[in-house]
Amino acid sequence: MLTAIIDYESGNLHSAEKAFQRMALEVDAGDVVVTSDADVVAKADRLVLPGDGAFPACAAELRGHKGIYDAMVEAVEQKGRPFLGICVGMQLMATTGHEYEKTDGLGWVAGDVEKITPSDQSLKVPHMGWNDLVIDQPHALLEGVENGQHVYFVHSYHFTVANPAERIAHVDYAGDITAIVGKDTMVGMQFHPEKSQHVGLKMIGNFLKWAP
Repeated sequence: MLTAIIDYESGNLHSAEKAFQRMALEVDAGDVVVTSDADVVAKADRLVLPGDGAFPACAAELRGHKGIYDAMVEAVEQKGRPFLGICVGMQLMATTGHEYEKTDGLGWVAGDVEKITPSDQSLKVPHMGWNDLVIDQPHALLEGVENGQHVYFVHSYHFTVANPAERIAHVDYAGDITAIVGKDTMVGMQFHPEKSQHVGLKMIGNFLKWAP
């Protein structure tokens, strides 16, 4: 088994690589590699798309790496390979992003990425730090995870999901903030599982065992 963390020059991948490698050993899920090689992406058994920064820049970088982009889309859309998007990598799964300018996403989970606007004006944006998960739908990713457990966020934009059945979990930040989305063989996390201690590691392990 091979898990490919896609390197399209958008963010520091070191902590994600270490967390996924640690959990792959723990759950006997094979090898984890960080790669910018389209051939490796094409043959991987599961894919992870991280992302840090602004939605338009990440979308442009991803599409600019045409070999990686095409291999990823084929693997997910045609081969049904398990896919995990993290932070902006999750946001890119949306139909459209509205950060700075209107930008097309991958369109895998219908919805829009919009500015966080808490109803309590004393709450700061970006939404940064620990928050309590509220589970909306059962999912294999959440095996052994309970309502109220903490995960770590750093973001100013959030994913408003069109179909409520595709929102797996959210958090309250003077309004609902989507935390996890899921559809078919795809799942996305707005928070950083690699920075979310034992809860995040548990979800990484669940993804590495997931066989949708």
